[in-house]
Amino acid sequence: MSQVLQVLSRGLPLDPLPPPCGRDVQLPHAPVRSHSLSIPEKRLAVKNALRYFPPSLHEVLAPEFAAELDDYGHIYMYRFLPQFPVRAYPLRDFPAQSRQAAAIMLMILNNLDPCVAQFPQELVTYGGNGQVFSNWAQFWITMQYLSRMNEQQTLVMYSGHPLGLFPSHPGAPRAVITNGMVIPNYSSRQHYDNMFALSVTMYGQMTAGSYCYIGPQGIVHGTTITVLNAGRKHLGAGSLAGKVFVTSGLGGMSGAQPKAAVIAGCIGVVAEVSREALEKRHAQGWLQEIESNLDNIIQRIRAAKKSKQAVSIGYHGNVVKLWERLVQEYERTGELLVDLGSDQTSCHNPFNGGYYPVQLDYEQAQEVLARDPALFKELVQASLVRQVAAINFLAERGMFFWDYGNAFLLEARRAGADVGVDEDPSGLKFRYPSYVQDIMGDIFSLGFGPFRWVCTSGTSEDLEVTDRLATEVIENILSEGVSEMVEAQYLDNLRWIREAGRHQLVVGSQARILYSDRVGRIRLALKFNEAVRDGSIKAPVVMSRDHHDVSGTDSPFRETSNISDGSAFTADMAVQNCIGDSFRGATWVALHNGGGVGWGEVINGGFGMLLDGSEEAASRAALMLGWDVSNGVARRCWSGNQNARMATQKAMQDDALLLVTLPHEVDSEDMLKDLIPS
Repeated sequence: MSQVLQVLSRGLPLDPLPPPCGRDVQLPHAPVRSHSLSIPEKRLAVKNALRYFPPSLHEVLAPEFAAELDDYGHIYMYRFLPQFPVRAYPLRDFPAQSRQAAAIMLMILNNLDPCVAQFPQELVTYGGNGQVFSNWAQFWITMQYLSRMNEQQTLVMYSGHPLGLFPSHPGAPRAVITNGMVIPNYSSRQHYDNMFALSVTMYGQMTAGSYCYIGPQGIVHGTTITVLNAGRKHLGAGSLAGKVFVTSGLGGMSGAQPKAAVIAGCIGVVAEVSREALEKRHAQGWLQEIESNLDNIIQRIRAAKKSKQAVSIGYHGNVVKLWERLVQEYERTGELLVDLGSDQTSCHNPFNGGYYPVQLDYEQAQEVLARDPALFKELVQASLVRQVAAINFLAERGMFFWDYGNAFLLEARRAGADVGVDEDPSGLKFRYPSYVQDIMGDIFSLGFGPFRWVCTSGTSEDLEVTDRLATEVIENILSEGVSEMVEAQYLDNLRWIREAGRHQLVVGSQARILYSDRVGRIRLALKFNEAVRDGSIKAPVVMSRDHHDVSGTDSPFRETSNISDGSAFTADMAVQNCIGDSFRGATWVALHNGGGVGWGEVINGGFGMLLDGSEEAASRAALMLGWDVSNGVARRCWSGNQNARMATQKAMQDDALLLVTLPHEVDSEDMLKDLIPS
């Protein structure tokens, strides 16, 4: 075990008490969080923070915590920042009695690695407010619990708060995590802001609060697939050479966009207001060029179009200015300089730094956000109206725009922008489709979605072995014969896994993402587990998935936006997914309110599973991964999706123990019109 990590087993560092610690000015930081706490509630927030510490320290810590609440809108406890390098160390280095617990510790440190996390000192992994914990006391106590845990215990996590280790059994999850489980009538933004300030709830995003984030590689793959399919479907383009994709956001997951654009073969222009975010992606090799002058941006686009160069260009400025300049160029020359468009700002959190208004520069906006949140909200909504107006102009002249599931169109509608929902009583459809409705929905219905794995040895050699094994598994499945639609998905992913290594996608842990269905996931897990057992892979592998998957998420404006039977606002699927994974063998499970499209808009769940080479791990993987996919496919089957019906029937043929209630075909529109006239 590593001497550096022994500190994790000691819990809160109290003797001696660490000296006060300010924020590191070299790192990006979360914007000041807004809340409307009363004076008694502010006292309660400080009292809640002091509960982690013995009374002898309250007189020292109380003024400090009160100042953090005033200065930053939340008590992060900067004094207790780790003083060792935070990163994904090899599994063997962790001071833990249980390898499963050590795997959770590894994943937590990866989520907080400054190379991975968006605002590491505020414990935010991505999305502007996707927390791993609410404060640093929770981090230290959780790590101590995990270091002490044995196979007869389960750690219970309440929105970042480690409730404790409870008696359990070896087949149970080692951790059960919930984030933001708020009574529905109180799941509003204002309630969230105040409850987060009180440190009684937390926004775990999707894979931040379940410790499964692997850096922006995950969204690189998804964005690559989306851009390629958007080009095929809407531009009729087999090749995207010379085509221009305009978008915004280079923070957490959105930082993947320039890399995905180049992999897809197009010209990616990504606007970002934060210079720190631009330089971080440029230093990582994910962004090729940075430019702050719009005249130069326009010249660069024209040159790249002419040479059909695949290139990524980061515009340091507000995306609204970029969209409006593209309109001006069309009006001046008649030339449409953008073919594909989207947005990946953290628009699920638009009034707390997830979206910056065009009327102010970055620093001014942060000042207004801290001083006058009501004015900030007003400016954001006016900016959204302007952005949509420019997008509408260009779309009417041939550009294809889609919503990336970040609540952009939802917030634009709330701001009063013309997003074309007047004729849709459900409120689910907009002028532009969600990428799930238009592209990913049918892929999910086949059972394909983004799962990932982490090599706990920390070596690139192990990752290369998993890439090779994944290639072999996919090739074997294709050789057995599959349907045309399934074959297309496997071929796209075969291309991805063959090329993944040379694109330098690893940020943080040695991880890989891949889309596969039930059959592929189970075979991959068993193959990896076998390789760990025979030593081909030198240490266990952690398998997990994005919550943005076949059955992990109920989200009417994204993952389940193509559910057409009226159940888009129900959340049985995600909850059942988490419950089912927990007793079928997951190492840990998580269930969240919020994620991707925002607080109160979605329920999502995830898991982690350690493949340690044992027969027990193989049995768990086969049982749990089958449920984890089939649950969502069966739900989509009931909504009338023919791809899901086909996939469900195939699963029933493969597994004699699987019995699913299939819906009967309903084609009675004429009868219903007579029965229930307009």
